[in-house]
Amino acid sequence: MEVVAAAGGAGLTRWQAGALSLVAGWVWAASFYDLTRRTRRLVQPWVTRRVLAETPAILRFQRIHHKLLDNFFSVLSCVVSVPFYTGFLPLLFWSGHSKLARQMTLLMAFCDYFGNAVKDIVSAPRPSSPPVRRVTATEDEKENAMEYGLPSSHALNTVCLMGYLLHYVLTYGPHGSIMIAAGLSLGFVLVMLVGIARIYLGMHSLIDVIAGICFGIMILAFWLTVHDHVDAFVVSGQNVSSFWAGLSLLICFAYPKPEFPTPSFEYHTAFNGVAFGIVFGIQQTYFHFHTPDVPLIFSRQLPLLAFAGRVLVGIPTILVVKFCGKALSKWLLPVMCNTLGIPIVSSCYVPALKVDNSKNKTDAKQAGYLLKVFSLFPQKAYDVDTGIRFVQYASLAWSVVDLVPAIFTHLNL
Repeated sequence: MEVVAAAGGAGLTRWQAGALSLVAGWVWAASFYDLTRRTRRLVQPWVTRRVLAETPAILRFQRIHHKLLDNFFSVLSCVVSVPFYTGFLPLLFWSGHSKLARQMTLLMAFCDYFGNAVKDIVSAPRPSSPPVRRVTATEDEKENAMEYGLPSSHALNTVCLMGYLLHYVLTYGPHGSIMIAAGLSLGFVLVMLVGIARIYLGMHSLIDVIAGICFGIMILAFWLTVHDHVDAFVVSGQNVSSFWAGLSLLICFAYPKPEFPTPSFEYHTAFNGVAFGIVFGIQQTYFHFHTPDVPLIFSRQLPLLAFAGRVLVGIPTILVVKFCGKALSKWLLPVMCNTLGIPIVSSCYVPALKVDNSKNKTDAKQAGYLLKVFSLFPQKAYDVDTGIRFVQYASLAWSVVDLVPAIFTHLNL
């Protein structure tokens, strides 16, 4: 395949340069034609009416509330939440199931981007509380309540990740008719319970849950079509790291601006960083730590005690790397942006860059050649916290598949 030297960047193939150009063109077109606001004007009123119309039904449903149900549905929501999956995926890598782990990581990143982008495009409210009783048992749930409603991310993620896990198990394990029926039944029951839980807890209306399930089915069908191609590209493609770095940067811009600020973009940035860190690390170490013949948990080469040792070594290591990545990027990224003339502010991580919102954020750092390039994108000043968050989660993910397995090899774990 021919390589594009000038137009696509050094080493990028034609299709890679074309794909990045397409995403950049979409970012420009969406900003120029104000597509987010136009779409919101069409969809938001209808969804809002549905949420309001369903409120009496939610109140009737919540009459059956009980402490045991509160605890059960709260625990269920935590088990199928993004933080739980995020903590579970390193264990999946270290247990020898690298292909399943990297596919579920990339699928989750895609689900997180798609679900949160739709939330912020539509900007439709959750059921109003009060009168609806909202149960937020964890800090994660309290942050979820600050996001918009449609679609339900819990329902969407459950459909996609349970569906892909079932596909993987039936593809690489025993798959008789009884096993298939049992797997499908379990997946169906779990999705229904999650949907009921989100309504019972007052976090979503029925239209949010239905939209989450429908979008989840669409994404799962798409992923099952492309996952082998994606995996082949990640482990053995050309210019994977440089292409994914460019894609990650563009995806940060290819995100809709919500009607009012929510934490959704922060979650997207974090998983965008995780996806890049996994891809970069796999590219560097695939033939060392992630081939199909690596030892699996419960095998003679990787007994349960050795796996427990991996967990005890691995978890503190990735947390230290995450802390160091955050500290380094808090110092380095502002210096780089100032040097290149990119206008930046900070909403949280760098107090010296916090600005008064009543002032024009473009007063500072207006010089520089790259400013002309960045002016093609919608923002006038860029929140450096986005880059810091991306770097710290990319560092964490890289350590999961690169640094930590190297330590395991050194310690004979």
